Amino acid sequence: TPGVVMSLIWLFIFFSAHASQCVPEKPKRSALNQLTRTLLRQYDCGVRPVHDWTSVTTVYIDLILLSVLDVDGKTQSITTSIWYRQVWTDEFLVWDPEEFDGLNEISLSSDAIWIPDVIVTEFVDGGKSPPIPYIYVNSSGSVKNYRPMQVVLACSLEMYAFPFDKQNCSLTFRSWLHSVKEIDLALLRSAEDIANDKREFMNDGEWELQSIPSHYWHIHQDATDYAQIQFNVLIRRRPLLYVVGLLIPSIFLMLVDVTSFYLPLNSRTRIVFKVSILLGYTVFRVNITEELPSTAVRTPLIGVFFAVCMALLMLSLIKSILVVKLLHHNDKDVKQMSLSACLLDRYGSGGQEVTASALTSIRTLDSVDPSDGECFLHAAVFLSQLPSGLDWLLQELASLRLALHQEDTENSAQADWLELCLKLDRVLFWVYLLVLVLYAGTLMLLWTSWRHDGS
Repeated sequence: TPGVVMSLIWLFIFFSAHASQCVPEKPKRSALNQLTRTLLRQYDCGVRPVHDWTSVTTVYIDLILLSVLDVDGKTQSITTSIWYRQVWTDEFLVWDPEEFDGLNEISLSSDAIWIPDVIVTEFVDGGKSPPIPYIYVNSSGSVKNYRPMQVVLACSLEMYAFPFDKQNCSLTFRSWLHSVKEIDLALLRSAEDIANDKREFMNDGEWELQSIPSHYWHIHQDATDYAQIQFNVLIRRRPLLYVVGLLIPSIFLMLVDVTSFYLPLNSRTRIVFKVSILLGYTVFRVNITEELPSTAVRTPLIGVFFAVCMALLMLSLIKSILVVKLLHHNDKDVKQMSLSACLLDRYGSGGQEVTASALTSIRTLDSVDPSDGECFLHAAVFLSQLPSGLDWLLQELASLRLALHQEDTENSAQADWLELCLKLDRVLFWVYLLVLVLYAGTLMLLWTSWRHDGS
């Protein structure tokens, strides 16, 4: 019947409406997802992002130095940690924020869009830089590529003035393939702001940042001009660590060596003391070898300082050995050349002839001149008339006087020789001290001038 049919129709409509309410609504795609798909749907990352190919893409560069990690004089390289920023305009990444829920800035994968091929020409090794896979793009097409970098750069290091040296290492940014008609470079901030920006630099380490001046110019290569910007990192070493650990101990050892000249010359402790100083300085030199910079072209001045100090210690030891040798040369040779010693040895040999005893007895007479032969003859005649007992007593007294006179003569000769050696030692000491003072003064003037120039 018509009523039953209408009831079935209304029942079907009711169940259809109820079923439509139970089916979940398909979720709407997010604005961020829609914007990303819209921007990258027909994007080609291998094409420079300009509508007019004659337009120049300007890449703005900024550099902030965080720290100086290592300076290697042997490999002529420097390891730095920097914060590097690039900004350019991508004409293919422009949208209206009103169409995408007011989105004004999004992040995109750096592999999905065009990145300028700006490199550092002094680049040697990438170090341990953290990977940053994303970049920021705003609605006007401005692309921001910010990333921290740890780079190892080739740098011509001047280590001669170590530890009062300063270094000038450059970071030159340029496009590897695109000429200035395609990619141009510019500074993101003013050159003065970049040069004087030290707020992020770790200033508690060995190196002190002075400034980072920048320079822009065109380099002509293969009939094409390329734009490049060079940042010069001017750093200066803080020398306190090396002055306290290297220079002051070396100076103390040299002062101890100078004071060792006041030890008595005729004592045997001076040579032993100087040998101990030289041995101690050698051990000290071996222990500090790893702390000194090593270069293949030019020896640092501090290396020359240590070498000359060791040479002066050896010279001081050699000088003392020569003077002591001269001093002991008198003890052995003068005694052998003494006429009194010859007569004493001849008398004490047991074979006492009349002529020998007569000559010995004559030496006891104050008025007798040994060079007068007639006096010797009269004395021999006088002794021959004396009794044998008195002759023996006179010979004993003469030998005793002769021994005492010989001892006085030898002591006097040794005293004169010792005084001569002391004068020679004093002269050599002042010459050594003069050389040491002149050398130390020259080094101090050089280091002071370099320190003043670096400040």
